[in-house]
This record gives sequence, structure tokens and C-alpha cells, in this order.
Amino acid sequence: MESSLDTRAVHAGRADLAELGVHALPIDLSTTYPLADVESGGDAYEALATGGREVPGDSLVYQRLANPTVRRFEAALAELEGVDEAVAFGSGMAAVTACLLAAAAAGQRHVVGVRPLYGGTDHLLDSGLLGTEVSWATPETVAAAVRPDTGLIIVETPANPTLEMVDLAALHAQAGDVPLLVDNTFATPVLQQPARHGAALVLHSATKFIGGHGDVMGGVVACGPEWAARLRRVRAVTGGLLHPLAAYLLHRGLQTLPVRMRAQQEGAGKLAGRLAGHPSVSRVFYPGRPECDPAGLVGRQLSGPGAVLAFEVAGGYAAAARVAAGCRLITHAVSLGGVDSLIQHPASLTHRPVAAEAKPDGGVLRLSVGLEDPADLWADLAQALDAVQ
Repeated sequence: MESSLDTRAVHAGRADLAELGVHALPIDLSTTYPLADVESGGDAYEALATGGREVPGDSLVYQRLANPTVRRFEAALAELEGVDEAVAFGSGMAAVTACLLAAAAAGQRHVVGVRPLYGGTDHLLDSGLLGTEVSWATPETVAAAVRPDTGLIIVETPANPTLEMVDLAALHAQAGDVPLLVDNTFATPVLQQPARHGAALVLHSATKFIGGHGDVMGGVVACGPEWAARLRRVRAVTGGLLHPLAAYLLHRGLQTLPVRMRAQQEGAGKLAGRLAGHPSVSRVFYPGRPECDPAGLVGRQLSGPGAVLAFEVAGGYAAAARVAAGCRLITHAVSLGGVDSLIQHPASLTHRPVAAEAKPDGGVLRLSVGLEDPADLWADLAQALDAVQ
């Protein structure tokens, strides 16, 4: 009988601990590993540098190629996403970059992007910095944008920063044979498993909810064996590895992720309702509100609306800037998903490099709800909003 996600979050990636005679996750910080002899060492190096997995008993050769602490985290994340493998990187943007390079290496340099996306991803695609070409599409026009050299379709749902949602099963039908990459950072595997709806690649900025405490950076892609080998090869040659200490912290974060996510989600729902009734707020963006989920994806594709929301301040940019700066308990800072609440102005910060036609409205603020008492958070928001009336 399959265990619940909560149970798997606690135990995933720990299969070898009893054999090692330890209970807590160990950290292997070795940058290099002993070689039995020249021939076996060379064979192991070639296998790992070209995307293969380590073989028990063989040398791991070098941390850039393989590390047991990183591997445990990858195994745990893959299990929670319901796929065979995962490949971890030093940041979410390193993970996105590896996906694009892996597709381009196969001669598929064209990408179809569905906006809105995280600002860094949008900027990377729009700039063509990696030699890729992007066609922007809506969820309904993806099929028309696909070309023979299309290597990826990239979507984020719920999307950063205004929480738009995309029906992944419908998008997968449009994608046909083109791999679908889904940024699952906002939902996490607790609320959504995109592979169940046709995604070939599931991306996380693990810095956010998976780490959960604002003290570790990382990225990870959950996928099948063929894509995993391609991504490991890119990681090996570009040096985009995840540090073992970061892997340890992210793996530990997974163990409390379901509890944190549900508690933070509960607070977000309460705040979304209070914000919608405040005279200084003209609009609230939150998947838990019926007007933000016309397709009924919460309960069908997602098990819950999540812990991030956005709201538009009446009065535009100037008023929104005053609200962000006026919060006293909620920290004015970028990032999200931690145990403490953060507020930021996307158009000026995370989405500053995004093209004008895709930039969020100047009056929009994004709020990542932490584990504080929602009553205290509302008191802080209310005083900041009252000041701009």
C-alpha cells in the first residue's frame, strides 16, 4: 500500500541510512574521491561526465559529477513528484538554463513560452542569451506556435506573480510530442504533481518552499531517466552543481514541507478575503477565490490554492510602493516560500527585466504568507493600506 505524501515527505531519500548505521541525514562534503586504479577511475569518470548514474562500489571521482547527499535529496524530490529521477542544481535559474542547453544540444533551439513566468526565466528566454529562440503563446495558441525545431514548452502554474493557472492536461494535448516543462515552485509537490498531467519536466526553485527558511539556494528538475541523463551531462560540464550542505538543508526542508505549506495556505486564504474587502485594494489575485479559478483547477489539478497571493493597490505604483515600504512585521524583500512573510513589488524587482507588454501592473504587490498568526499579518497590512487612503 502506498503511503500518504506526508509520510513519504518524511521518509523519502533515506533508504540507505539504516545500512549506514545512522538516523539523521549525513553530509558528504568530499570534493574528490579515491580511485582504485587508473582504468576503473577513468571508466567511472567517463560514465559520470556523460550523464550516467554512479555505480555502487565505483568511485564517485569528483563532487561536480556525483555526491551521495545530493543524490538522496534528488531521490526524495522525485518520489514526491511521482517520477523516476531528479537532477539538482545550484539555483532555480541554473536548472532552467540546463533544460534549455539540453534541448539546444539536440538541435532544438526553439522554445514556446506561456506568460506570465518568473521574471528571470522570462528574461532569459526573451534575451536569447543561450542561443535559443522563443515564441510567446497563450495556453490556447501553443499548438500553433510549435515548430519542427521546438524543444520545450515552458509554463508556470500558478504563475509568478499574479497566480494565473493553466490546465496542464489541456496544454499537454496541445504540446503533442514536444516536452512540457512546468515550473511548480508556487504549488510544490504537496499541492500539484505536474507529471500526472503530462509534464516531462517539473522545475522547482528549491530556494523557496522546499528550503522554507530563507537560508539555502537550489534548483531541481524532476523528470524521466532520459532527460535526467541529459541534464546531468549539462550539470557536469557547466559546473551547475548543488552543494552538499545545500542538498542536506533542502532534503530536511522536504520533511516539513506538507505541514508548512498547509499552514501557510490557511493564512493566505484568510488574508485574501480581508484584502478583498479593503477600500485601498482594487483586486486580489489568489487561486482560492472563485473569480481567479474559472476552470475549477483547485480540487482537480491542485489540491489547494497555495500560500502566495498578489493584490492591486488603488492608486497605482506610488500607492503600492508606500504600502510595501509601510509594512512593519512583513519584510519588504524578494523571494518567497519561507516561514516569515515577504512582500515585494514585482514590476520594479523580480519582473523588472520583463518586456513592457508582459510586465505586471505597477500597482500590484506580491505577498508570500509565512507562519505568523494571520491576525498579526492582517493588522500590519491594514495599517499600511490605511495610510494610503
